[in-house]
Amino acid sequence: MSAAKTPQGTPQGNAQANGGKTWQRTLVTAALPYANGPIHLGHLAGVYLPADIYCRYLRLLGRDVLYICGSDEHGVPILLRARSEGVEAQEIVDRYHKGIEESFARFGMSFDYYGRTTSDTHRETSSEFFRVMAEKGSFVSKTESQLFDPEASIFLADRFVRGTCPSCGFDDAYGDQCESCGSSLSPTELKNPRSAITNAEPILKETTHWYLPLAKAQPWLEEWIASHEEWRPTVLGQIRSWFAAGLADRAVTRDLPWGVPIPEDVAAKAGIDAAGKVLYVWFDAPIGYISATREWAQMSGKPDAWKAYWQDDACRLIHFIGKDNIVFHCLIFPWMLKSHGGYVLPDNVPANEFLNIEGKKISTSRGWAIWLSDYLEDFPPDYLRYGLSTILPETKDADFSWKDFQARVNNELADTLGNFVNRTVTFCDRYFDGLVPALDGPNEKDTEALAALAGFPAKVAAHIEAFRFRDGVACAMSLGRLGNKYFNDAEPWATRKKDMRACGNTIHVSLQLCAALSILFEPVLPFSCAKIRDMLRLEGLRSSGPDVAAGGEGELGWEDAARPLLEAGHKLGTPEILFTKILDKQVEEQILKLNAGKLESVAGCTSGAAYAPLKDYIEFDDFAKLDLRIGTVLEAEKVKKSKRLLRTLVDLGFEQRQILAGVAEFIAPEDLIGKKVVVVANLEPRKMMGLESQGMLLMAEDREGKLVPIVGESEAGAVLR
Repeated sequence: MSAAKTPQGTPQGNAQANGGKTWQRTLVTAALPYANGPIHLGHLAGVYLPADIYCRYLRLLGRDVLYICGSDEHGVPILLRARSEGVEAQEIVDRYHKGIEESFARFGMSFDYYGRTTSDTHRETSSEFFRVMAEKGSFVSKTESQLFDPEASIFLADRFVRGTCPSCGFDDAYGDQCESCGSSLSPTELKNPRSAITNAEPILKETTHWYLPLAKAQPWLEEWIASHEEWRPTVLGQIRSWFAAGLADRAVTRDLPWGVPIPEDVAAKAGIDAAGKVLYVWFDAPIGYISATREWAQMSGKPDAWKAYWQDDACRLIHFIGKDNIVFHCLIFPWMLKSHGGYVLPDNVPANEFLNIEGKKISTSRGWAIWLSDYLEDFPPDYLRYGLSTILPETKDADFSWKDFQARVNNELADTLGNFVNRTVTFCDRYFDGLVPALDGPNEKDTEALAALAGFPAKVAAHIEAFRFRDGVACAMSLGRLGNKYFNDAEPWATRKKDMRACGNTIHVSLQLCAALSILFEPVLPFSCAKIRDMLRLEGLRSSGPDVAAGGEGELGWEDAARPLLEAGHKLGTPEILFTKILDKQVEEQILKLNAGKLESVAGCTSGAAYAPLKDYIEFDDFAKLDLRIGTVLEAEKVKKSKRLLRTLVDLGFEQRQILAGVAEFIAPEDLIGKKVVVVANLEPRKMMGLESQGMLLMAEDREGKLVPIVGESEAGAVLR
């Protein structure tokens, strides 16, 4: 952990105009990764790579930007893992924080500061933030009965409670949601509840907590969101769905032995016993952005420098997050900042969708993931930075496949960018003694290439400024294609034999294109672009990273890529191969490794065994109680505000029934229509998402967790025996 950036005053010309407002500096935050496991490709594509590209671009422009992140180290999953391993929670977070930080560094993440939420500064910052809000009357307190583990002597958070789903009968549902049918639950609704810690039967016990009254905040939040119509449609759509449902009060404290303790003076004033109470992780985690910025300022030797980024309206705050964090960063945290007072509010929250792997959802529990640390053992970081940047899930879920990755590296990095740079520098080294030839009487093609070059920095910048990073990368690569075409059409291998002046012009122009490419691709390919500049001996570029001492004060920047940067007679460095093609054998090895990880995970855990374990024997009379019928699906559609539920209308022959099924992630509604399915016809009706489900569709779950309907060939209404 280091403070690499030195706080400095705003330089002349550093202001950025945006939407009529002038910003003197930019604060970029990336969602805090949870210190409960390593970083995988979904994390990178969803949050960290686009944020890094954006910050590197801003630094090349010479703008004052601060890039903040850190490990989120509180919460129930960490406590559960610690208990399962028989160690303290601090040991868990220490382990993963170190691994995450190391992987990020190797991947080229240019954080100005990477903190952690178990630091003393974070505890102090979170406690004081809570204290100020409490003094301003921002919370309400509620006393409720919650489940309590009598053996562990702690209250059980939702995910600490497991039991039978009252909707579908799944016997391992969480206290907040059934993973089988998708129903939203509360722990007290579960049948046969049990503690996930000790397996004991929980009891009800009263406890008092602080809540954030979001219902009262909704009018202001709606007005504030309405002022940001420029945000991504997917972000605004999710926010408006929350508004339509009506915001509910959110607890900001929890009864847990792990977290930031509630300030005792605040609890005493409220007449509440603070023993065992901590800040809810979703409340303290975003405050981690503030505490990490404070630590950056402290380690930089200017303790108050953080205020220029958090408490000055001339600073633009941008949150890079995944779509699962939209509610926290677009509704809850802004209201916390507003309620506290004195803080800037986010100007944009460019949330990304999810990344799948080989057509399947990433599942760490099932071992279906590609870990960054594993990837870096086999390939250079820039290969993945480029491969992911071309498929970022900016407006919809995207898919990473090893074959596509191979094609991107081989066809675009190696054959387009790498090939153009290598043959240009090699040609100059071989036929011009490594000296940049003069531009002497250029022809029309030469001047057209230089004229085209002049427009590229602005074109690529327009995409990046609008958070369209995929388009920006594609635009930059089109300059590489332009260079290759120009080189091929000019045929310097032919003109060197009969017209060295024309040959020299071709190499001169091509070298200028290479220099520009080394700047325009810098945010995406920082390691490779440094090699290009070494070959060109191009010096004086501002650093795109946080370390000013490493050359960040250079005179050249992003906009200089529009003009020729290499003078005639300039001596080049030694040519080298930029990118090595990925072989089919290497791809096959990665696919085998991916599948091996899945099998290893499946074999190593009870809940995901290679085949689900058989349940206990039952009496025939128990089975005979089930009334299983064949039914024909007449209608099927997605249930609004639910990711999992489909509403179906099923014809049982003697009547039609509305049945909800938690299979939307696996089956398209239109694929169910017309199928003859098996229905549990005597299941007591149950309301889910405001709709009544009058039965249950039987599904088969394979070893990968995919659900498919069980179908029959008999007439509607036929009884299964």
